[in-house]
Amino acid sequence: MYPPIQPYETGSLEVSDIHTLYYEINGNKDGTPVIFIHGGPGGGVDAADRCFFNPHKYKIILFDQRGAGKSSPSACLEENTTWDLGSTLSLAYAESHPDRVKSLVLRGIFTLRRSELRFFYQDGASHLFPEAWDEFIAPIPEAERHDLMLAYHAQLNSADDETRLRAAKAWSKWEMSTSRLFVDPAHVAHAEEDKFANAFARIENHYFVNEGFMRDGQLLESQEIDKIRHIPTVVVQGRYDVVCPATTAWSLKKVFPELTLSIVPDAGHSSREPGIAKLLVEATNKFADLQ
Repeated sequence: MYPPIQPYETGSLEVSDIHTLYYEINGNKDGTPVIFIHGGPGGGVDAADRCFFNPHKYKIILFDQRGAGKSSPSACLEENTTWDLGSTLSLAYAESHPDRVKSLVLRGIFTLRRSELRFFYQDGASHLFPEAWDEFIAPIPEAERHDLMLAYHAQLNSADDETRLRAAKAWSKWEMSTSRLFVDPAHVAHAEEDKFANAFARIENHYFVNEGFMRDGQLLESQEIDKIRHIPTVVVQGRYDVVCPATTAWSLKKVFPELTLSIVPDAGHSSREPGIAKLLVEATNKFADLQ
């Protein structure tokens, strides 16, 4: 990854009567424009996200999703239905506006299918991280555990602050505990931060119980993929990613064979894992001079 840099412009963008987004612009003012889409949804951008791009060649634009990071109001779910974030939004935007996308660099493919959500939040990843799973289900009464996303939705929207925050921290900790092949205690500790956990958990759960406000499997439908076959696309996927399992990246490759898929053999979900970061930087370098 490239050395740390500071933005030359930061600001707020009013996108509705309710929501104002934080944005920042880094790198070369006259460079190739690139938009970095953070994950979650609800995760927010981080200073390290600037470092995937050559600052001499790229005009690097980062923003926080509605209700996430430095955007306001924090954790707000009202008027927050503009699809998902990360690779999901990148695919959805490209399929909706293929004329506005020159290239795609995607990491950890997630298409919001029910099977993907069930694997991580009901029955799948739980078999690999049983100790973290026990902590995840602890706030939920046994009678409600047949649908954990829905049960969490009730607690994350509780009028009681203590109930809401306890659920938010448990929801966030589950993902932080499973995102890397080698668990990073500092990453897990991030889930204990009240503002981050509240926004991350509430927004993420909001999108998931509403199935991303799209059809099941929509992003993989042939008529949608046909719109983006001409767009140079690189996918970097961790072999042991349990948040966004490799089966989804493979499903995308099968319907979109024109893309370049690299599966990193010693990585999980995080873009910060060395093998994933290396390939992401190689991909952005490849597209830096694309006209």
